[in-house]
Amino acid sequence: MSDSCPPTLGWMTSSTPHHGPPAPPAPDRRPFFDNAKFLLIVLVALGHSWEQVFSPHTHGLRAVHNLVYGFHMPAFILLSGYFSRSFTGRPDQIRRLLTGVLAPYLIFETLYSLVYHWLRGTELAITPTSPTYLLWFLIALFVWRLSTPIWNAVRHPVAIAVVVSLAAGTTVIGEDLALPRVLMFLPWFVLGLRLRPEHFARLRTRTARRIAVPVFVGALALAYRLSPAPSDDWLSMDVGNGALHVSPVRYLLLRLALFAVGALLVGSFLALVPGRRMWITALGAVTLYPYLLHGILIRVAQHYGYFRVVRESGLAGQLVLSGLAVGVVVLLSTPPVRALARPLVEPRLPGWLVPRPQAPVPAPVPKTAAGREKTLAR
Repeated sequence: MSDSCPPTLGWMTSSTPHHGPPAPPAPDRRPFFDNAKFLLIVLVALGHSWEQVFSPHTHGLRAVHNLVYGFHMPAFILLSGYFSRSFTGRPDQIRRLLTGVLAPYLIFETLYSLVYHWLRGTELAITPTSPTYLLWFLIALFVWRLSTPIWNAVRHPVAIAVVVSLAAGTTVIGEDLALPRVLMFLPWFVLGLRLRPEHFARLRTRTARRIAVPVFVGALALAYRLSPAPSDDWLSMDVGNGALHVSPVRYLLLRLALFAVGALLVGSFLALVPGRRMWITALGAVTLYPYLLHGILIRVAQHYGYFRVVRESGLAGQLVLSGLAVGVVVLLSTPPVRALARPLVEPRLPGWLVPRPQAPVPAPVPKTAAGREKTLAR
């Protein structure tokens, strides 16, 4: 997600810029990354769908859900940081950040508010400082991206980000702009900034893949044994130790453990991602569309009672729901849907807001011989 990637939300979409100079060619534009993006957006949609059908009898589903939540957002954020490495705050980069992140956030914040008003009968209130549902990720990405030059300018940025994250969980922080999640998930973004292609290459080995499978099997067994713990609040990183009713010391130790487990799971996931071009590769280049749109479909389905039918259908209903969630992600990634939603997902920056290129000012020509000699000496 950077200027070095395709514009707008970077690795979540692959359109061309609407204004300004063309973006530099995207590095690491390999099938591996697009495959990873598609699989991650599928996991996001699955997680949001599963949450609607939890009951005392969905012990296994909760375990799978907790396993997914242990790594899918950290992986998302890590890749966001990786593709933000060359962000320096140039005007063209800022413009792409505005059109690719901030503008879609404001548009969909308004749209989600309208949907909630329509479905739930709540008072229509558009609150851009209080992200609705899954929109927290966009405002978090906006803040993280703007902070990139800071992390590139200091030593030990990952360690500093970990300290910031832990401190955020042991202090009282307001929820404006999803600040708790912005700070608590920060280490994954900064870690992504520090990664290089050779780090991913180490995960693309047969040995890494052989290790990844038992890691996931063991993690699923642990999640099943602990289910329904850890609670969603631990995994979603939106509350501190006070709301979790644990002491600061216990909170810090458990958060460090979650970082370690998350890193192991993220590495294992990336090791298992196919590296060859597949049918999902093209879909992985446009993941912003299903990310923003699937939440609306979930709220509509919730309102009309479709998830109640799934709960009453037991395991068969859960399997059908999972298949539908994958199908919805594929559908929302197709060209017809993107054509309809493009004005909302990839809005254009009005031309009157784009500065005109300034002609370079020619250097003054020395008129004296001494002046010419000084110019040559430079």
